[in-house]
Amino acid sequence: EPSKNSPLETVKRIEKVITQLLSARKAPLMLGGEHSITLGAVLAFKKAQQDFSVLQLDAHADLRDVFEVTRYHHASVMRRVREINYSVVQAGIRSLCQEEANYINKKKAQNIFFAPGLPAEEIISSLKKKVYLTLDIDALDPSIMPSTGTPEPGGLGWYETIEFLRRLSQERQIIGADLTELSPIPGLIAPDFLAAKLAFKMVLALLS
Repeated sequence: EPSKNSPLETVKRIEKVITQLLSARKAPLMLGGEHSITLGAVLAFKKAQQDFSVLQLDAHADLRDVFEVTRYHHASVMRRVREINYSVVQAGIRSLCQEEANYINKKKAQNIFFAPGLPAEEIISSLKKKVYLTLDIDALDPSIMPSTGTPEPGGLGWYETIEFLRRLSQERQIIGADLTELSPIPGLIAPDFLAAKLAFKMVLALLS
């Protein structure tokens, strides 16, 4: 349940729940609206002393330091993740603000694969054996996924995404995942079915 007190408290609540699931030897899949939920899961995996990469499929880099007076905004989530887990791979990125571009240049941030395309071999080879996957649904092209808060043109196609997940699950161990940022449009059900089917495909990847 989200905290009404602060975004950080919500992150800590998620960390606690994921820690409990990991203690029970479960592989979690979180379904979110807000992409900031990813941080709580990554904190739990780090606490469990897992050696893993975080793979982000997303239209946006989410590397702002502070946004809307908090460091725990969905626009900041991957900056916080990079601070606690140095093995981060970002793919499908096609939107940056100047602050994020400056951060990438200053930190010499590696393993950022900008759109177009999803070069599976290069992406997977940059990952550790174990992978936490975070998939912001706006990574998909808005022609098939308009139901998200910040759609960006030029995204991933359905078959391209599914083939990538299949290959990723064959070549790496997916230890946890989340699917975020669906924002349903009343009366438009196709994107909702897409999100449900994508979640199913992610479950299969977790079980592989």
